[in-house]
Amino acid sequence: MKIAVPQKPAAEEALNTLGAYGPWAANLLGKGPPALSLRTGRFKNLNTWRKQARAKMWELLAPPEMPQPPRPRIEARGAYDGLAWERLSWQLPWGPRTEAVFLKPASAGPKDRLPGILALHDHGGRKYFGWKKIAQIDSNLHPMMRAHRDECYGGLSWANEIAKRGYAVLCHDTFLFASRRARVAEVSPRVRYEGIDPSPAEIPDEIQRYNQWAGQHEHIVAKALFSAGTTWPGVYLREDQTALSILAARKDVDAARLGCGGLSGGGLRTVFLAGMDPRIASCFCAGFFTTWRDFVLHKNWTHTWMTYVPLAPGLLDFPEILGLRAPAPTLVLNTAQDPLYTLSEVKRAAAMLREVYKRAGAPKQYRFSLYDGGHQLHAPMQAEAFEWLDRGLKP
Repeated sequence: MKIAVPQKPAAEEALNTLGAYGPWAANLLGKGPPALSLRTGRFKNLNTWRKQARAKMWELLAPPEMPQPPRPRIEARGAYDGLAWERLSWQLPWGPRTEAVFLKPASAGPKDRLPGILALHDHGGRKYFGWKKIAQIDSNLHPMMRAHRDECYGGLSWANEIAKRGYAVLCHDTFLFASRRARVAEVSPRVRYEGIDPSPAEIPDEIQRYNQWAGQHEHIVAKALFSAGTTWPGVYLREDQTALSILAARKDVDAARLGCGGLSGGGLRTVFLAGMDPRIASCFCAGFFTTWRDFVLHKNWTHTWMTYVPLAPGLLDFPEILGLRAPAPTLVLNTAQDPLYTLSEVKRAAAMLREVYKRAGAPKQYRFSLYDGGHQLHAPMQAEAFEWLDRGLKP
C-alpha cells in the first residue's frame, strides 16, 4: 500500500553527525540548485544539458578503462521453476573472475528476442554473497540467503520473478562481492583484523565474521581507489556497464529494450547506471534515494563508501544523477520508516526529480511511490516495479 506519511522529527535530527561543523558543511552545498542542475533554468536544450552534465560526471567518476567487453564462459545450464538458466563467468582486467546467472522463461523459443533486465544485487552488509541474494537456480538456498530474502524481498527471488514475466535477466557479482570479493589471506596482515575467509562448507558464523571484516575494510578500499585516481562508483559502474554489454550482445535479447533495477546498494547502482548509460530504456530504484544534505548531516554513517563521488555535489544533487536520463521512464520506490534516510530529505529528493522531469517535458515518465515499512522491496513494491518495466519495455 502506498502512503504519504508526515514526518515526526526524531530527537537525533535536532543534532547532526558533525556537531558544530554540521551547519557550515551543509551550507557548502548552497541554497539553490547545483551548477549543472536542469533546475537552474540555464539550460534551454535538454540534449546539450545532458551531454555537458554527463561528461562532467564521467570526469569525476574517473572509471577504469575497459578495452572491450570480455567474452563470457558458460559454466553450467539447467532449468528451475519454469525458467532456463545459465551460470556464467567472465574475466575483467582487475580481480577474480566475475560469476553471474542468466535467466529466461523455459518456454521462450530459440528465435525469441526478449527484453533484457540487468538485476542489481544489494549491499546489505553481506559481501560474501552477490547474485545469490536476488536470484536462484535451485531450491537449495543458503539459510543466510533465505533469511535475507525474508527480511528484504518478501521471501522472493525478484530476479526469478521478473524473468517469469517474459524477460531475459542477467544478475552478476559486482566489485568486492561474492566471486569478486577481497580475500582476507591476500591482503596485508596489517588490515586483516579478525577477518577470515570462510571454508567451502559456508558455515554461517564464518561468513558473518567475513562480512564484518569486509565492512571494516571499506574505508581502506575507498582510500586506495581515490589514491589510484578512480572512485568506488566509477569501478562498479564500469563493471555494471560491462555486464549490460554482455546482456545486450546475446542473440536472445533485444538490445533496444534494456532495463535495470535494484534495492539498496542495487538502487544506488541503478542511480549511476541508469543515469549515465543511455542504453537503459526503463528502470526502478528502490531504497536508495535522498539528498547530499542528508548524507552531510544525518545519514552518512548508515551508508557504504560505494556512495560517494568527490566534488559531484557541487554539480548535481544526488537524485539529479538519476535525472540525467530524463525523459526516459524512471520509477523510485521508498519506504516511510526506512532508517537509512531522513524522510523529509527523501521527499525533497523526490520533488527535485519531479522538477527535472517537468523541465524535460515528461512529467508522466517519472513516478515516486512511498510505501509503509522499513528497508525492503516487498512483493507489492516488486509488482509496481515490474508493471513499470512492462510499460517501458514491452510493446
